Amino acid sequence: MKRNRTALAGTALLAVGAIALAGCASGGDNGSGEEGGEASTGIVTVQSNEPQNPLLPAVTNEVGGGLVLQNIFAGLVYYEADGALANDLAESIESEDNQTWTIKIKEGEKFSDDTPVTAESFVEAWQYAASDPAFENQWWFANFSGYSADAVKEDSLALEVVDDTTFTVELAAPQSDFPTTLGYQVFAPLPESFFDDPEAFGQAPVGNGPYVLDKWEHDSVISLLPNESYDGPRKPQNGGVDFVSYATAEAAYTDLLSDNLDVINPGVPPTALATYKDDLGDRAVDQPAAIWEGLTIPARLAHFGNDEEGNLRRQAISYAIDREQVTDVIFEGTRTPAVDFTSPVIAGWNDEIAGSEVTHADADKAKDLWAQADAIAPWSGTFTIAYNADGGHQPWVDAVTNQLKNTLGIDAAGQSFPDLATLREEIKNRSLNAATRSGWQFDYPGAYNILGALFITGAGSNDGDYSNPEYDELVQKGSTAPSVEEGNKLFEQAQEVLFTDLPVLPLWYRSTNAGFSTLVDNVEYGWDSWPIVYEITKAGE
Repeated sequence: MKRNRTALAGTALLAVGAIALAGCASGGDNGSGEEGGEASTGIVTVQSNEPQNPLLPAVTNEVGGGLVLQNIFAGLVYYEADGALANDLAESIESEDNQTWTIKIKEGEKFSDDTPVTAESFVEAWQYAASDPAFENQWWFANFSGYSADAVKEDSLALEVVDDTTFTVELAAPQSDFPTTLGYQVFAPLPESFFDDPEAFGQAPVGNGPYVLDKWEHDSVISLLPNESYDGPRKPQNGGVDFVSYATAEAAYTDLLSDNLDVINPGVPPTALATYKDDLGDRAVDQPAAIWEGLTIPARLAHFGNDEEGNLRRQAISYAIDREQVTDVIFEGTRTPAVDFTSPVIAGWNDEIAGSEVTHADADKAKDLWAQADAIAPWSGTFTIAYNADGGHQPWVDAVTNQLKNTLGIDAAGQSFPDLATLREEIKNRSLNAATRSGWQFDYPGAYNILGALFITGAGSNDGDYSNPEYDELVQKGSTAPSVEEGNKLFEQAQEVLFTDLPVLPLWYRSTNAGFSTLVDNVEYGWDSWPIVYEITKAGE
């Protein structure tokens, strides 16, 4: 069925294995949910950010909108707290050769507007998401047969509707764990009403997940209510969820302590890391998470081109950053210095990749490399690091810029933006003349998720516009390798290229350091650090 698609303003291949993460936290006797009883009726409040984009699977790729989409849409599969894959709408996802896949969905499923969820609902949604390079999440379909990243094309993917509950997918190359990727929000189905007016839909989406959107008060709150039509495994155990935008992480934490906020997300501000376990007791959360953070230095910045001078300066800055000191002093040991471009909780992680020595502080080497760069073209100006004020980043940015001043003898400073959406818009428009803090919360438990999204030429989250054909080829080969182990070896080789070019400097791995109020129970944070909101119980007023 052909659609008259209206383009939206704005812009994959392989997951490499499931993981199991240790640790979760749940409330004691403070909540109201009864074991085995009916769902509680209280509205749970969760710290969030104003979404950067409309609430659409094709364009949302940041936390503020992602957590909302995760709860208003149900895809084929979802990830349990430990990263294990589980079926949501899928009855089966099967292939005999890892290239041609047959997908069957459950019968009788509906969107919240009472229209049916069919195989065509998935096929048309995927065709749309892959149709325009302006969509941030278009790259997720790069291994689908028929995909084109360069031009607007309708119905280009090799997808076929067999019947109301069955469709097939033809990939460009075999992909053994293709099903693992399908838990990401871009693979959600869309109702007929979406295609009538995508722009309006993005402000008031109609989904098929555990919750429905009740209201979106921009820069304030997004309110969700339980979806009575949803009968899947993620049935809400509360009366609804309010995602509340905060200007600073400190303000959210203060509200948490006074029970004016139920759940903090993404975590405890640096100013409270030393005390939050004492403050919250058994309501404090400390567990591993698949979150990587780095520093993007775009090649478009003066003195940081893809040439000898730029490469020397990137190495110098990396050696000048004492990650151990920052993670110990600023983050109270709740971060771990990064030595690669993935995460220790992702299958295939290796702390001895060739070139990773650049992540270890060495003041003398940093000074020497900077002097070599100055011999090519003398440095002038200020090295600036942009960050969003609502994420608690100022303390570490101040610490790193002071290290650069002291070690390299240059001027360095932070550049604050009020919120993540504002910063992301500047980055997206390429109007920011600064290095930027970079973070990646894994969308599914696989190394390709970050290696493809952040560094492949033209990828939606490639904020520094990095491009290296050798890297692209290695990652593509790794993503289509016949086994996870073989793919991970190729991913290691690709990371060696990254350590040579350093488009982004690895900084540290994050843990989930969070907590919840005395008013809620059954609070659990997943492998990706997000709270599993449908499980939370709270007494009604």
